[in-house]
Amino acid sequence: MNDRVHNSVLDNGLRIVTVELPHLHTGMIAAYVRAGSRHEDPTRNGVSHFLEHLFFRGSHGYPDGRGMNALVEDCGGSLNGVTTRDHGYYYSPVHPARLEVPMAVLGDMLARPLFKEIELEREVILEEILDEVDEDGRDIDVDNLSKRALFPAHPLGLKIAGSRETVLDLREEHLRDQHAKAYGARNMVLACAGPLEHAKVVALAEQHFGKLPEGVLLAEIPVNGAPRGPQLIAVQHKESQMELQLSFRGPPEEHDDFPVLRVIKRVLDDGLASRLQLQLVERKALAYSVGAGMDGFTDCSVFEVGCACAPRKAPVAVTEMLKLLADLRSIDVPEDELGRAKKKTRIWLEFSLDSPAEMIGWFGGGELLHPPVESFESWIGRIEKVTAADVRRVASAIFRRENLIACAVGPLAGIEKKLQAAVDGAL
Repeated sequence: MNDRVHNSVLDNGLRIVTVELPHLHTGMIAAYVRAGSRHEDPTRNGVSHFLEHLFFRGSHGYPDGRGMNALVEDCGGSLNGVTTRDHGYYYSPVHPARLEVPMAVLGDMLARPLFKEIELEREVILEEILDEVDEDGRDIDVDNLSKRALFPAHPLGLKIAGSRETVLDLREEHLRDQHAKAYGARNMVLACAGPLEHAKVVALAEQHFGKLPEGVLLAEIPVNGAPRGPQLIAVQHKESQMELQLSFRGPPEEHDDFPVLRVIKRVLDDGLASRLQLQLVERKALAYSVGAGMDGFTDCSVFEVGCACAPRKAPVAVTEMLKLLADLRSIDVPEDELGRAKKKTRIWLEFSLDSPAEMIGWFGGGELLHPPVESFESWIGRIEKVTAADVRRVASAIFRRENLIACAVGPLAGIEKKLQAAVDGAL
């Protein structure tokens, strides 16, 4: 795989990554920027996300937003953008023979936005925020609730889109300040994947991104001490189901224990044979929707398990999820189950070779946040070294009652004390 990945750096400091995949017929282009809610002042929370929206309203070279998007769509593309807690990215599929127009549009919209129709876009964002709050304006998004509790008084606990109050307070000068601060070449990575030639990508990047100011790589406030648990954040919400999430802070991607957590995630949640599905759904009918996930940052990670269930079943569901985590601390995962988790990791990586989106995520996003990017072979080697003893050791270190943040959103009448008792008796 390594011989397909090519790296270059322009004179202004922009890093370029091309993953040449000649067996494919679709390409992908993405610009990654190290700017998210983690890089914001609390009083300007949401400015990165707001700026992402404005890019699509037009640039100096393409002043009509609709026409700008239509140009890319005529090349088989579809412009989109995403803001996360620690970075943002702007991407589009591309026809391999029609790379120049999407590259030109992407370069101009990020370098020279017009900052127009701000009030229209503000209204769009305020509508978007309504998905995260109830009719009284209280947060009901379990991810936002858990991150705020996991990272108290730290930017990682901020909401990605901001709050209604902060979005209403943002002004054009704040958006321009954020653009000037974050969208310098040294704070960005341009990634392409598919049946594309690196030399052509570099030539087009020089033409359309070469005039970006150098800027600087944005610094991050180190994570603070973990909160003392167990904690239960319970929010009353008029829904037919209860949404539950159990969260723990963990090590960053480069840490030796991170691959072990990846294996644990697959043991818990990777198809109908995995433990969450088997125990909560198939054997006890406590829930229909279950899952485990990981959020990785440069200096830490978050491991989560959760489900959606009938409110009356929520206390038992919490107890069962905690029992599954406790079992990982005290009982060796059988070799066949451990081997299956490792095998599926390799299969997933092999599948990703047919996905330009997966490739730019791995090599482009990795270059932005975790340089130098680890090869597939190295990552698989780390996974294959994981033993049952490693699983017990890492589970014992991470899944501790003092590390637990539990969130419950839904009808609480008659069950809140039972939920609290389940959390208090954890692990």
